[in-house]
Amino acid sequence: MAAHMEWQTLTNKALTGEIITVEEGMAVLEADNEEVMPLLQAAFQVRKHYYGKKVKLNMIINAKSGLCPEDCGYCSQSIVSTAPVRTYTMLDKDSLLAGAREAMARKAGTYCIVASGKGPTDKELDQVVNAVSEIRETMPLKICACLGILKDEQAERLAKAGVHRYNHNLNTSKANYPSITTTHTYEQRIDTVEKVKLHGMSPCSGVVIGMGETNQEIVEMAYALRRLDADSIPINFLNAIPGTPLEHAGRTSSMKALKVLALFRFICPSKEIRVAGGREVNLRSLQPLALFAANSLFVGDYLTTAGQDVSADHQMIEDLGFEIEINAL
Repeated sequence: MAAHMEWQTLTNKALTGEIITVEEGMAVLEADNEEVMPLLQAAFQVRKHYYGKKVKLNMIINAKSGLCPEDCGYCSQSIVSTAPVRTYTMLDKDSLLAGAREAMARKAGTYCIVASGKGPTDKELDQVVNAVSEIRETMPLKICACLGILKDEQAERLAKAGVHRYNHNLNTSKANYPSITTTHTYEQRIDTVEKVKLHGMSPCSGVVIGMGETNQEIVEMAYALRRLDADSIPINFLNAIPGTPLEHAGRTSSMKALKVLALFRFICPSKEIRVAGGREVNLRSLQPLALFAANSLFVGDYLTTAGQDVSADHQMIEDLGFEIEINAL
């Protein structure tokens, strides 16, 4: 059977609800680079079935920077990082509202309030809740919060304030987790996502590719997110920052990154697959091809690293013949 026909088999499985096998997932990641275009065409059929040619845009605000007691090896804000980053406590309500207005200006449908730390204090939660309540009253934005590990009562407060979605990434495989961080566990991550679902918020959870995981672990990460039933799956590609424990990790090749995106589309066919942090330095000139598998982007800067110019993202989507889902809910 020709290779492109094998990829069509994965399309058919994804569209009929049949999960692909580990062997099929490995075949995607280990495919020759010359197979990337037929592979993306197969993934695009699934993406088009669920999302057409629409692209969801998301914008991050770094609501609290640095000052983090966690030892995550990829993060410039962690306690073990010597990277020069700005440090400040939780932004006030006016700053968070200004960020929401900027998200609207960038045609983003989702506004992501992200704070460093293991989890929010009561005071920090008050500040977020107050801002969210006003944003919900005045702007047609979906609000995503990413504040770390949550207690039950904190999840309940965020949901009542009107937070639509909560992000808590699995980041890597269960087996690889201890090599990335020791200050919290993989199980704590799972528990927080389950709390989010219990309180009626949409679960957002994704991964960081390029942290020493094997191809089989990448497949396992996709399966884990399918089991978790994450509605939105950000796929980050490590941007190795000097001063972090992973500063010497090599970049993921552009072709490998495209295979990863196709894999996640096949395993989580109906979910929002977002090309997230590190896309600019890993995908480089192949960024437009990512949208044949993914249907969502972050626009603007990330937490401590710069993103592509927003107008370039808008132009990329237009040049593809795709359509921005304006203020998508």
